[in-house]
Amino acid sequence: MTEMTSSLAANRAAAGPLYFEDVRLGEHIPELIKGPMTTAHLMRWSAAMENWHKIHYDRTFAQEHDKLPDLLVNGSLKQNFLVQLVKDWATHHGWPWKVSFQFRAMDVVGSTLTIWGEVTGLLRLERYGLVELKLGIRNQDGKESTPGSAMVALPYRDGPAVPYPFVAPTSQELERARQDADSAVSA
Repeated sequence: MTEMTSSLAANRAAAGPLYFEDVRLGEHIPELIKGPMTTAHLMRWSAAMENWHKIHYDRTFAQEHDKLPDLLVNGSLKQNFLVQLVKDWATHHGWPWKVSFQFRAMDVVGSTLTIWGEVTGLLRLERYGLVELKLGIRNQDGKESTPGSAMVALPYRDGPAVPYPFVAPTSQELERARQDADSAVSA
């Protein structure tokens, strides 16, 4: 599992900085593949997070007591996968500003998870651009378990770096950028 993830990050980093001008509406960002998830993955994550709920490591308890199909992949681990996808795609030049998601289905031990993203919006602000993403996690059967979204700040090619610490845009700046984007689409 580690080998697959590190190569994605390395490939993205080797491609150089990602600038706002490089991103296209409807573009799919490179997927992140995790798995097959093993009991060792789940137990290590449970230990690191100090999450001792038996549904992540005690198969008998999960199946007989809680009537689950098998051991469950930890929700916080799936959350981490989504953030990793966004962070690796944005490179160290970008800033994952917001990531939101919902747990809609269970993923169990043995699953191979594909973490994916698609560009759904491009907003131009004065200091940097914002990229809106639709995100998700689906298993080897194509079942979506964790839909979500993200907003990533990226620098302009000839502009300054995204500020650190990150200064979020005001609601007025966001509204103005959305109006400008809508005007560009209808023109």
